[in-house]
Amino acid sequence: MTKSRNKTIDLSESEKEKFEKQITELTDENLKYPKHDIVVNQDVLEAVKCIPSKTVDLLFLDPPYNMTKKYNETIFSEKSYEKYSDIFTTWINALMPLLKENASIYVCSEWKTSAVIFDILNKKTIIQNRIVWQRDKGRGSKTNWKNNSEDVWFCTVSNSYYFNVDAVKEYKQVIAPYRTSAGKAKDWVEDVNGVKYRLTHPSNIWTDLTVPFWSMSENTPHPTQKPEKMLAKILLASSKKGDVVLDPFLGSGTTAVVAKKLGRKFIGIEKDKKYSMIALKRLEMAEDSSRIQGYEEGMFLPRNVKNISDN
Repeated sequence: MTKSRNKTIDLSESEKEKFEKQITELTDENLKYPKHDIVVNQDVLEAVKCIPSKTVDLLFLDPPYNMTKKYNETIFSEKSYEKYSDIFTTWINALMPLLKENASIYVCSEWKTSAVIFDILNKKTIIQNRIVWQRDKGRGSKTNWKNNSEDVWFCTVSNSYYFNVDAVKEYKQVIAPYRTSAGKAKDWVEDVNGVKYRLTHPSNIWTDLTVPFWSMSENTPHPTQKPEKMLAKILLASSKKGDVVLDPFLGSGTTAVVAKKLGRKFIGIEKDKKYSMIALKRLEMAEDSSRIQGYEEGMFLPRNVKNISDN
């Protein structure tokens, strides 16, 4: 791995000084609603007290999973199912009052605690679906099947909610391109590279995501960073331009960055100062480029496909 190819986003000393001045904490005094497009360096249970009720259109919830993991200076330790259930219930109870009646909720989880989270969400929300995404990273195990997937629970506050399936259609190459009797393409088109494809409705199994790594321009030091492409799918499907997106565990800023690129408003809450500052740096970088890897010309491309705009 050469230094010139490593695109991981980190902070210089001057950037730390610069971005530290831009992060904020929420108090009754300094939050004059509506106030959006902010990165809040604060514990979630304190910050949410200052966000008015029924003002959020979309909640993306990616809390620490129930496993021991170091997040910069903080270590989250694995707990009993009962204890983790109590903690998750506290989080969801604090967040639900902020959501509009037509709001959607996406909750990330790993397999061990997915059932625990399901039980809580089933009491607090209307569960619409479980998304399983292929997390193809890591070397695997000699004594078990490689853990290669994670869950995202899609929930809503009510049965009246926004979902735009046309905004998240997927590019699918046509292996057997049928033609009409007149010789015209039947339910497919040809891209600039001569590849025949159609746009298909997305399923709840996502195999087209790439976990950010060192040579990707969106990569950061955060250990559980989600791909921008994942958030693009969620925001395009379940929010409109101008909607308010809340991420109470912002990490290194992916939700905020994608919201900015797609014209949504955002409130990001992150208790670690370094990750908050990296999020601000990424937001600044997004002013120069709104590109989302794997999403092009209104289509989601399969992994490792050649860009359709390449000649």
